[in-house]
Amino acid sequence: MGIIQTLSPPVESKADLIGHLAAGAKPLDDWRIGTEHEKFAYRTRDFTPLAHEGDDGIASLLEGLAERYGWRPVRENGNIIALSFGKQSVTLEPGGQVELSGSPLKTIHETCVEVNTHLRQVKEVAEDLGIAFLGVGFQPKWKLADIPVMPKQRYGVMRKYMPTRGAHGLDMMFRTCTVQVNLDFESEADMVKKFRTSLALQPVATALFANSPFTEGKPNGYQSYRSHLWQHTDPDRTGMPAFVFESGMGFERYVDWALTVPMYFVIRNGQYIPVHKQTFADFLDGRLEVLPGERPTLDDWATHLTTLFPEVRLKQYLEMRGCDGGPWARLCALPALWVGLLYDGAALDAAYDLIKDWSVAEREAMHRAVPRLGLGAPAPGGRKVLDLARQIVAIAETGLHRRDCCSHKGGDEHIYLEPLKEIAASGRSAATVLLEKFHGPWGGSVEPLFREYAY
Repeated sequence: MGIIQTLSPPVESKADLIGHLAAGAKPLDDWRIGTEHEKFAYRTRDFTPLAHEGDDGIASLLEGLAERYGWRPVRENGNIIALSFGKQSVTLEPGGQVELSGSPLKTIHETCVEVNTHLRQVKEVAEDLGIAFLGVGFQPKWKLADIPVMPKQRYGVMRKYMPTRGAHGLDMMFRTCTVQVNLDFESEADMVKKFRTSLALQPVATALFANSPFTEGKPNGYQSYRSHLWQHTDPDRTGMPAFVFESGMGFERYVDWALTVPMYFVIRNGQYIPVHKQTFADFLDGRLEVLPGERPTLDDWATHLTTLFPEVRLKQYLEMRGCDGGPWARLCALPALWVGLLYDGAALDAAYDLIKDWSVAEREAMHRAVPRLGLGAPAPGGRKVLDLARQIVAIAETGLHRRDCCSHKGGDEHIYLEPLKEIAASGRSAATVLLEKFHGPWGGSVEPLFREYAY
């Protein structure tokens, strides 16, 4: 049996959909930080991917976490597919990537404690199983055909749909990992300003975190191959939506866009029912072929919002989605960057001033150039992305100083920016360092990556 679903009330009109997003607005004192990161699990004996089942499979890892640390198993059709613990969850991506979705916490110090606790737990369980984890943006060794499929219904639907919309949808699903942060807004106007600022600067963050230069054991010509894949996944639901920067942007404008994006599925009684080429607008009008005459619920709407993949995604908070996965030491740098830029008013003003006059063409050109060129990509105003990276890291540092959130040791949150300060100062991304090692001490092999960068 699947997970039993309790349906929320039906949606009466578009106003309910707008209200759902608007309900995310919070006073500044209630703003929180939610972090997510994905990592590849592999067998240490031969660097191969894990199946779901088996003594050293993903299911054994999840069961071990549940037994040893009290996580609650979540099952679908009898298969363990996730864990929950309070407001945290551990979930599986399509190819067995393991993701931590953290609790909404007040400071970056707290999020780092959460991340470190999670990684210590998975490391201890994994060592007994002969498993380790790697944080990069794209799987450096495995072919797509080598990767077992996780038994989640959602991914079965997406696996069939993705190849119809772009050349790299399956690569995105099975061979990429990301790190992201979810942040709050105070009002519709605050949401719009943060959305515009973070969306325009997302390519700069992508360049700072670029960490996917290998495909199937060889250099692929990119700094962030993961970002390149997203640009060839599904144009209906990805990229840098231009309407965010247009007059009239607000909750309703985002709803209008989401209503036009083709649906993947609806969930009824724990079963995922594919939807073929119809939109949420059709559902709102009771014209969904798979549920004739039925109107959607707010649960259906919340689910649909999770199937939209712009570089910044609006739900009842904003998700920063542009960055490659990375090593343990850099997982706290992403929330530090965006909290420093968006959670201090003066920093947000300074960051917005950088981007407010950029044209659609300038934003899109930078977005398109960054996957291959990284920090060396051209930026608006005749600059390089590296120049912008240095500016936004400095703005974020000042913003974190002003937040003045100190740990028990007395330091404020700017300490988590150190990895990005080093990258911005040197102009050498993680991808650049990996390529230097590949052509130098690694002797043209990516296998040392699995040893030197293992969590």
